[in-house]
Amino acid sequence: MNEGKAREIRKALIGLPVKVIALAEAGIRTSSPEKGATFKENAEGKSRFYSRRSSYLTLAEDSGLEIEALDGAPGIFSARFSGRRPTDEKNIQKVLRLMRNTPAAARRARFVCSMVLARNGRAVKTVTGRVRGDILFKKKGSLGFGYDPIFFYRPLRKTFAELKPREKNAVSHRGRALKKMKAFLREYLRPA
Repeated sequence: MNEGKAREIRKALIGLPVKVIALAEAGIRTSSPEKGATFKENAEGKSRFYSRRSSYLTLAEDSGLEIEALDGAPGIFSARFSGRRPTDEKNIQKVLRLMRNTPAAARRARFVCSMVLARNGRAVKTVTGRVRGDILFKKKGSLGFGYDPIFFYRPLRKTFAELKPREKNAVSHRGRALKKMKAFLREYLRPA
């Protein structure tokens, strides 16, 4: 999981009786293969895979950008859309190149985030968050990560890269999924 995602998850789960640790902190050095055809399948695969390798509750997520004009691409390939040695900048430039002749009215997109909580190889809870927006013709803003500089969120009239972390987390796909997961965890972790 990239550090941007880990940071958002840690902040969102503040107030729960949990400590969020990364795989390396749990002593896990192997990588889960992503074989799913959907965000949900990938998140569940990762969550179940890693929960078999520790005694901890394991939260995994898979998320990305789906653009209508690109038939849902980059989709589950969002992080590696630009091919070998992908970077956020290369991924953004590929999207902008592919959409250079797409008119403003046809630039609809959405971010999707699926999260799965597992224990001992069994999925305990699955949640999904989505947020709709538009793809701009050029980057705007310097905050966030990934496709945030080209994803325009109409209700706030800003890109995700122009939103402060707290503003973004309140409306983003990951923020919406985490809100659902936090509500579940609050009940799940309550002493009997």
